[in-house]
Amino acid sequence: MAGAEVVFEPLVAPWLLLLLGGAGAAVVVAALAGRARGAGWRALVVAALWAALLNPTLAETEREPLDDVAVVAVDRSSSQRIGERPARTEAALAAVVARIDALPGVEPRVVEFDDSDSGETRLFASLARALSDTPPDRIAGAVAITDGQVHDAAGAAAGPGPLHVLLTGAPGERDRRLSVERAPSYGVVGERASVVVRVDDDADPAGRARVEVRVDGGPPRARVVAVGEPTTLTLPVDRAGPIAVEVSVAPGEAELALDNNRAIAVINGVRDRMRVMLVSGAPTQGLRAWRNLLKADPSVDLVHFTILRPPNKQDMTPVRELSLIPFPTAELFDAGLEEFDLIVFDGYHRRGILPMAYLANVVDYVVGGGAVLDAAGPAFASPLSIAGTPLGAILPGRPTGRVFRNGFVPRLTAAGLRHPVTERLWEFGAGRGGDPENPGWGQWFRHIDVELASGTTLMEGEENRPLLVLDRIGEGRVAQLLSDQSWLWSRGFGGGGPQSDLLRRLVHWLMKEPDLEEESLAAEADGARIEVVRRSLEPMEGLLKVVGPDGAEAELPLVDRGDGRAAATVEAEARGAYRFEHGGRTAIAVVGAAQGAELADMRATGEILAPVAAATGGAVSWLAEDGVPDIRRVRAGRAASGRRWIGLVERGRGLVTGLRRTPMPPGWAVLILALGGLMLAWRAEGR
Repeated sequence: MAGAEVVFEPLVAPWLLLLLGGAGAAVVVAALAGRARGAGWRALVVAALWAALLNPTLAETEREPLDDVAVVAVDRSSSQRIGERPARTEAALAAVVARIDALPGVEPRVVEFDDSDSGETRLFASLARALSDTPPDRIAGAVAITDGQVHDAAGAAAGPGPLHVLLTGAPGERDRRLSVERAPSYGVVGERASVVVRVDDDADPAGRARVEVRVDGGPPRARVVAVGEPTTLTLPVDRAGPIAVEVSVAPGEAELALDNNRAIAVINGVRDRMRVMLVSGAPTQGLRAWRNLLKADPSVDLVHFTILRPPNKQDMTPVRELSLIPFPTAELFDAGLEEFDLIVFDGYHRRGILPMAYLANVVDYVVGGGAVLDAAGPAFASPLSIAGTPLGAILPGRPTGRVFRNGFVPRLTAAGLRHPVTERLWEFGAGRGGDPENPGWGQWFRHIDVELASGTTLMEGEENRPLLVLDRIGEGRVAQLLSDQSWLWSRGFGGGGPQSDLLRRLVHWLMKEPDLEEESLAAEADGARIEVVRRSLEPMEGLLKVVGPDGAEAELPLVDRGDGRAAATVEAEARGAYRFEHGGRTAIAVVGAAQGAELADMRATGEILAPVAAATGGAVSWLAEDGVPDIRRVRAGRAASGRRWIGLVERGRGLVTGLRRTPMPPGWAVLILALGGLMLAWRAEGR
C-alpha cells in the first residue's frame, strides 16, 4: 500500500523567496501596464522560476498492511466453574477464535482473567493490560465470554472498538446465598462483637433459613433467621489474636453452588488495657525487676502494694492506720477481683493482713479463667508459706522446707526446650554459649525446693529440682518461679541471662497469648500457600486432616521438627476457607479475601456489562439461548451488531516501510520552460 502527497522545500530563505517573487511580479505588472509585447511570456518565465525556487516534491510512502486486533476475553473466575458454564465457555472460545481466524486482516488475541488476586473479577483491568502495547487505531473490538459478574465495570471507559458479551449462564437462574454485610476488624478481649449477616434466596425470598455459626472451628451454634433481612450475631471475644467466625446456611430449594452458602469474618482480638495486681512481701531487687517489666508496657495498668508489717509487731496499731491510705482489701479481693488479668505474688507470705476468704476468692478467680504467678522467696519454705493458705490448692509445688543457697545455673528441661515460653531462650539475653546444654548464663544463689503435685517443669535448678513450673487449673493458669534471684541476670552477674525475655513470655502465657500456647494448631496463608504448624510438648502422631472450601477432605503427614513443632505445607487450589484438624484442635486459614465479591452472587447477569456494551456499539447475548453469533467486518461508524451477528471494525492501518521523494516538475522541465518562454518573449518583442 502506498500514499502520496506534495511537500514544498524552498531552495532559498523564505524572506528571499518573497523578495524575488515580489520583484518578478513587479516586472510582469510593469510590462502588462505598458502593453509591452511578450509580457505574457515574461510572466510565464517568472512563474516557472519562482515555482522552481519553491522546490515542490512528490513524497510517496510505502506501507505494509497491519492486521487489526480482536481481543477474546475469557472469564476463569470461581463462578465460571458451576453447572454447564465451563463447557459453554470452552465451546464458545473455540468457535469465536475460529471465526475470527477466518476473517481477513484480523488477529485474535485471547486473554484470560480470574478472581485469584483480590476475590473480584476484573475484566477491564485485564483488557487494559493485554492492549497496553497496541495502538487504539488497530483495535477492532473485544468479545468477552463471561457470566457477567464483573466487578470493575463501574466507571469503565468505552474502548476504541465494540465490546460484545457472550453470557455463559442461563437467564432466570436462582440461588441461595449468604453474605457478611458488616463485621468489625477487631474486638476488645472480654467484650462482645457484632457480625451482621444476610441470607438471600431467589426461590423463597420471604422465608426463613437455618444458620450455623462456628468460632475458631468450635461446635456449631444454630439459629433461624429471616431471608432477605440483616441479622446481627453477637459473639464473645475471649482471647487475643485472630478469631475466625464461620457462618453457613443450609442449602435452599434452588442452588447454583454451595460456595456462597458460607462466609467468614476474621476478628482480631486485642486487649484494651491489661490490669495486673502485684502483691509483694518486702522491697527487694526482684520486686524492682517486676515493676520495671510491667510499667514498661503502656497497655498495663499496674496495682501494686507491699505488706510491710512484721508478724511479731505488738504495738496494737490498727491495720487501717499502717498505710497512708486505707487498704482496699474488699475492693481488690472481693468485688473487683475479676477485673484483673493477672495477679503476681512476689515473695509474699502470711502476715494476717489478707483474710483466708479473700485468698479463697483468688482460687475461684483462677478456676474461672484468671491467672496467678508466684515468685517464691525464702518465706515459701517457712511455716508462714502461702502453700498453707487456700492458695495451696492451685499451686503446683508444695515446699519441702529446704532452701538451696549454693550457686547454680538454671537449666532447661526437655519440656522447656519445646515449650514456647522457654524455647530457644538460650539464644537471647547475655548468654555466651549459644548451646541449649550450656547457654553461658550467670548463676543464681537461692532456690526453694518443692514436691510437685501437678504442672510441667520448664527449668531446673540445684539437684535437678523444679525451678519454673507451669500449670492449668480449671479455665485459668498458674506459674511458680521458685527463686527470687532472677534479677541477677538483668544486672549481668556472671554473664547475665535473658531475664526480661523469660518474664515477658511468662506473663503473656499466663494471659493466654495465642503465640505462646504449648498445645496449638495454627495455619497461615501466604498467597496460595498455607503453612500449618502443630505445637505440642509430646511427639506428634497421626495425619493432618484438611477440609477445603468445597467440603472435600484430605490427609497430610506432619513433619516433626524436633523443637515442639510439626509442620505441613498445603497448596490451595481454590479461594476460600480451609479447615485443619489434628489432635482435637482446629485451625482455619482463608485464601484470598475473607469474603470475596466473586462468591457473593453467582447468578449470570447481563445488567452489569450492558451499559458498556451499548456505549461501544456492542451487544449482549446468552449462549444458552442464542449460541455463538456470526462475526463480520464492519466499517467505522456503521452498526457493529445485529440479529445473531456481531461486528469487528475495519481499521485499515499499515506500517511505513519506505519513503520516496520525486521533484515536481523535474529540473530539466523547468529549464526548458524558462528558456522557451524567454525565446518567445524576445521573438515577440523583435517584431
